[in-house]
Amino acid sequence: MSGVENKKDELLGKAKEGLGEATGNEDLANEGKADQVKSGAKQKAEQAGDAIKDKSDEVLGGLKDNADN
Repeated sequence: MSGVENKKDELLGKAKEGLGEATGNEDLANEGKADQVKSGAKQKAEQAGDAIKDKSDEVLGGLKDNADN
């Protein structure tokens, strides 16, 4: 899932939460909160994956440089 999709899900979650609170619909408000938490977790997982990939690329690049020398 892309960062844009996660942001969209987060915004939809906020909208659900707001609508639920405005109408007194606790289930909808809670669903919106859950959507926001899920979106945030996905964003953090993607960031962690990107950091791991960046570090592995750095390490592999260093190993290649050492092998070339």
